[in-house]
Amino acid sequence: MAGEIPIAYRNSSSSPDWLNKGDNAWQMTSATFVGLQSMPGLVILYGSIVKKKWAINSAFMALYAFAAVWICWVIWAYNMSFGDRLLPFWGKARPALGQSFLVAQSELTATTVRYHNGSVEAGMLHPFYPAATMVYFQCMFATITIIILAGSLLGRMNIKAWMAFVPLWVTFSYTICAFSLWGGGFLFQWGVIDYSGGYVIHLSSGIAGLTAAYWVGPRSASDRERFPPNNILLVLAGAGLLWLGWTGFNGGDPYSANIDSSMAVLNTHICASTSLLVWTLLDVFFFGKPSVIGAVQGMITGLVCITPGAGLVQGWAAIVMGILSGSIPWYTMMVLHKKWSFMQKIDDTLGVFHTHAVAGFLGGTTTGLFAEPVLCNLFLSIPDSRGAFYGGDGASQFGRQIAGALFVIAWNIIITSIICVLVSLVLPLRISDEQLIIGDDAVHGEEAYAIWAEGELNDITHHDESRHGGIAVGVTQNV
Repeated sequence: MAGEIPIAYRNSSSSPDWLNKGDNAWQMTSATFVGLQSMPGLVILYGSIVKKKWAINSAFMALYAFAAVWICWVIWAYNMSFGDRLLPFWGKARPALGQSFLVAQSELTATTVRYHNGSVEAGMLHPFYPAATMVYFQCMFATITIIILAGSLLGRMNIKAWMAFVPLWVTFSYTICAFSLWGGGFLFQWGVIDYSGGYVIHLSSGIAGLTAAYWVGPRSASDRERFPPNNILLVLAGAGLLWLGWTGFNGGDPYSANIDSSMAVLNTHICASTSLLVWTLLDVFFFGKPSVIGAVQGMITGLVCITPGAGLVQGWAAIVMGILSGSIPWYTMMVLHKKWSFMQKIDDTLGVFHTHAVAGFLGGTTTGLFAEPVLCNLFLSIPDSRGAFYGGDGASQFGRQIAGALFVIAWNIIITSIICVLVSLVLPLRISDEQLIIGDDAVHGEEAYAIWAEGELNDITHHDESRHGGIAVGVTQNV
């Protein structure tokens, strides 16, 4: 009938009373922001920050992971992270594909908080949009976690081994941490705070990346000695997508377009800016020159540090956290890494341990100090939550934050090691020495830039490291 209003715009089954269109629109927008951080954000950043001969391989590792996680997520991993409880740290595996499930109101099944006597302290969370939106939003977090992990393995991991590693790690590591902290598992019940993934995403990927780097082994000696970015301007393009994408990363985690979401977005950019400036100033003071790659690292550590407390701390605390995230990871990467023989033996290509594990741990523990009670009440279902700075039970909160971090660290070391050993029984974890010399052309039969007919083997350009006064250049320290 002409002029009839389409069913999607009527107040009917397609627009039920529980649906808040503003929340739904913001949640899907936030999910897309997070997705853009991975594809194309980290695809561009990884493909540009590595040596020319590894541009295709590095970008493809991120691209493959983005696609692979999607399939794992909807077939079994979403409900292992946010579904019915199977174990105190794990949900029951089942598909998130059925219409009846996806169009119903979203609910975080295991988020009911109980007192020790079993009575309910806080009820189950029911965001005001369909489960399809929640599946989409949380999938984007799962994808970026494994892609961050990949940064530790660039320039030498066997792509076929990576293809096997991704679904195993998402299934047996990511879902455990996600359920334990976000899906109603034992850390959530205990009161450990992780606003948007400082532990679930960043501490987890940083520790797992370092562990996997140990098992895979190092890059070739020549690549470890000289590993200059092939396109710093594109590195900045990828970093820009990462930074602006964090608006959805932290702004979407109240599961609503509310006041706390606004606070989270503001604090995110305050902390990232402060951290970038501090890292840059340290580079100038100690090395005499501001480094573009260093600025990107400082940006990332600031974004990571604020993540576990983005909507829970005041603006001044975001600045303090930015100062800490711009200086402590700088010290661990630029000073401690060189002096610690154990760290020298592990080839963490992009320094993910420093930018994500150290910064994530720092953010989680400082959240235990600076979480402000009024802001906590806007976000957390448990009343009277607060950081140690505000007295009361704050000291206990700080202790819980440390204990939660220790669980995430221990689990990722153990399970990542097991996965690497199992994969190595079937496939070599590391590319052969012959392929390491050639790079992309040997692994993929493709090259990033049509400059030399045979790629890196014919690259006769010279890199005069004396111009840098003996200072290591590139994203990680030369060995």
